[in-house]
Amino acid sequence: MDPISLGFYAVICGLLSYFAPNLGTAIPRLAVGAVVGIAAATVLPWIKTAMGAAY
Repeated sequence: MDPISLGFYAVICGLLSYFAPNLGTAIPRLAVGAVVGIAAATVLPWIKTAMGAAY
């Protein structure tokens, strides 16, 4: 995994874990985690391209 991907997902996961206790039980947390993961995976290529780091 390249450093940009690693840093990006570290930030996303860190923010998600910070807010997770406020999301209620396991099912809503799982659903939010899935949506955030899909959104992050969709946005990352655009961010890398904007940074000029697309491989």
